[in-house]
Amino acid sequence: MGRVFNFSAGPAMMPLPVLEEIAKEVVDYRGCGMSVMEMSHRSKIYQQIIDEAEADLRDLMKIPDNYKVLFVQGGATLEFAMIPMNLMKNGVADYIVTGAWSKKAASEAKKYGKVNIVASSEDRNYSYIPDCSDLPIDDDADYVYICENETIHGTTYNKLPNTKGKVLVADQSSMFLSKPVNVSDYGLIYGGVQKNVGPAGLAIVIIREDLIREDLPAFVPTYCRFDTHANNGSMYNTPNCWAIYVCGKVFKYLKSLGGLEAMDKINKEKAAILYDYLDSSKLFKGTVDKEFRSLMNVPFVTGDADKDAAVVAATKAAGFDNLKGHRSVGGLRASIYNAMPIEGVKALVDFLKKYEAENA
Repeated sequence: MGRVFNFSAGPAMMPLPVLEEIAKEVVDYRGCGMSVMEMSHRSKIYQQIIDEAEADLRDLMKIPDNYKVLFVQGGATLEFAMIPMNLMKNGVADYIVTGAWSKKAASEAKKYGKVNIVASSEDRNYSYIPDCSDLPIDDDADYVYICENETIHGTTYNKLPNTKGKVLVADQSSMFLSKPVNVSDYGLIYGGVQKNVGPAGLAIVIIREDLIREDLPAFVPTYCRFDTHANNGSMYNTPNCWAIYVCGKVFKYLKSLGGLEAMDKINKEKAAILYDYLDSSKLFKGTVDKEFRSLMNVPFVTGDADKDAAVVAATKAAGFDNLKGHRSVGGLRASIYNAMPIEGVKALVDFLKKYEAENA
């Protein structure tokens, strides 16, 4: 069996040229006689790998010098706890809940302090982003938290919230490196890498230096302190060496394509192909208000659960993978991250058109 078009929300497709390059190095990395999987994280050769990865990420995202880049194990879910543990100086945070992941993050943060839900789109099953121009920001709030692209519900912000001077924290897991971002607009950006960058088991945290505190409560585990990672170059303990190595390859690949500006153009073109079809279809419809549609995660439905299941089965039989929608939305979901080629989106649309014509 050849490679399939994998529309999974994560772990997701990776660029084929990157996989092929990794395959060549998997047994013997550049003549050193061992795989990166076997290599000491304290070796000079691995130090070069992690240093290059950070340098390329800084270049891609134009990260200012007063921000630290941290490679932290545990994925995005660990950050749900690390962020309030580290940033809740006053014990208060404001959360905007626009889907399953921001809801989970808010729920976790409640273990460590007072959480205010200052806006929510739960009333319409998270099918839009609420107006965030004049939020009831708490005077004592240590930060305002968003999930900038909701993987399950397929919404994204087209304008950042007005935090009234408070620190903005953003989970960018499913949109990370998909478009240019002005890092200075945020106090902290993080993402689990298994959606849009590399293999599972790693989160990348980009944090402004003044937010890295040493006066933390005694209960905060050593590993869960941002200063632990910042002061040790993400090498306090053995990091996820393999994932960092692979992410470094992806960073170089994105640079070779022309960086995030080029990626943004490609992603808009890919998404338009799918959304244009959904807007013209009589069988399928998108579940998100047009102005808040994600370029990365596209949920759509027929309006009938049995029909949805039949379509999912047909896509699987046709060689497409992971198109079943999340149970909270139903229907289908196509995740079309950076590594999904435009041919994959065109092939999916051709298939859906054919299916619709045959099952009108």
